Amino acid sequence: MAEDTLFSGESINIEYKVEVPSKSEKYMKTVVAYANGRGGRIVFGIDDKSLEVVGMNPDTIFQTMDAITNAVSDSCEPKIYPDVALQAINDKTVIVMEIHPGPMRPYYIKKQGLVDGTYVRVSGTSRHAEGYMLKELILEGQNRYFDSEPCQGLQVTDEDIEKLCRELKEAALKNTWNDSEKAAIRDVTKNVLLTWGVLREQNGEILPTNAYALLTGQMRMQPVIQCAVFKGVDRAYFVDRREYDGPIQNQVDAAFQYVLEKINMGMQIKGIYRQDVYELPVDSVRELIANAAAHRSYLEPGNIQVAILDDRLEITSPGMLLNTVSLKKMVEGYSKLRNPAIASAFAYMKIIEKWGTGIPKVLRECKEYGLPEPELIDFDGDFRVNMYRKTQISEIQETTQTTQTTQTTTQTTQTTTQTSSLELTDNDKEILRVILYNPELTQKELALELNWTVDRVKYYLNKMKKQAVIKRVGSSHTGHWELLIEADILYM
Repeated sequence: MAEDTLFSGESINIEYKVEVPSKSEKYMKTVVAYANGRGGRIVFGIDDKSLEVVGMNPDTIFQTMDAITNAVSDSCEPKIYPDVALQAINDKTVIVMEIHPGPMRPYYIKKQGLVDGTYVRVSGTSRHAEGYMLKELILEGQNRYFDSEPCQGLQVTDEDIEKLCRELKEAALKNTWNDSEKAAIRDVTKNVLLTWGVLREQNGEILPTNAYALLTGQMRMQPVIQCAVFKGVDRAYFVDRREYDGPIQNQVDAAFQYVLEKINMGMQIKGIYRQDVYELPVDSVRELIANAAAHRSYLEPGNIQVAILDDRLEITSPGMLLNTVSLKKMVEGYSKLRNPAIASAFAYMKIIEKWGTGIPKVLRECKEYGLPEPELIDFDGDFRVNMYRKTQISEIQETTQTTQTTQTTTQTTQTTTQTSSLELTDNDKEILRVILYNPELTQKELALELNWTVDRVKYYLNKMKKQAVIKRVGSSHTGHWELLIEADILYM
């Protein structure tokens, strides 16, 4: 294990213990949480607060390794077999235990039982798995999907099935502009719905699945998409809010139209023609809302939220990223379906593609638009995408003599606008004032100083880095922060 990784600080996949606790349950929560998630390491012999290398007793270190391995094997169900190794650092030796993602989820502490002993990793801590998380882990361990499971209490007739088939095709035709592509759209049949998992055959009977209920708006607790406009750059004051219910594909369209009504529109001149241009790339906006509906956890009781603030569009989707998915993989185009039946129906209706191209496409379009790179955030059981706005846009007037000239004009306009319209919130100023007097503080130390969570600190630092308010000089552990604005503004 490389030293720079070893000292990167506690995170979602690394935890430190100054010694091996006498009661193994104190670290067994982390062991099962890693096995239920993306894996991780526990390092024994490093102080979790100061990152000081204390080391383990060399006379008993091999017995300690055996004790750790036996404790994990005896305490967890199904059995977990960790990789335990030694690593020398500055004449001291630590024990590094690595837990790999397990294929037989859910893993739990045997003594506590399945319900009380299942833990997951959230925001760098091991937490008891809530009911919906446990259900999702059980389905995942059995290679099943919630949207393809029969919907309890719902029945379906042949007329109901034919009606849904017609509606899906009408939606596909509506979302297709090319005549040749329209002609290629085939009818949806009962067998197609069975293949997708929207229907299920069981003991000779056709049953509607949860995907069928969601696509027809008949789920017992049908989720909605919540949309709102807020004044300023936080969620303190509502300007407007709406909720959209009904079939989830209709919710996506309604939420998309809501965003188009609320964001600014400018004008672009190309040659002798005038074009209306939204301040955000509309295809990307629709892509993000559709992805939220297709990939959210429908076991979690929360709703998708689409929030429009002065500086950004926030789209929040309930449910942590799946265990094999990371933010880095998403940027590279990797995708794993949480709801394959819904994804198949959405792909047929031309709402999404199933190739993992959504996030790379959004990043590319925002770059071409001259916007800051969208922010992907995996936090507290939810996933959020922030798409940053051109904060002031009354009219965009560009001549497109060459592509290079167009891109340069857009970038220059954006930079000038951001500088002239910079507004710092009270939270921004609070964290900046701490940094002003203690620029060497790490993100974790800032969180302790402010009594905030580390995720909250990361959010504001990332936001202000994008606004060119602050930058980090050097490494995350030994570097320092540098303010790029006048300090007087922090006390105005």
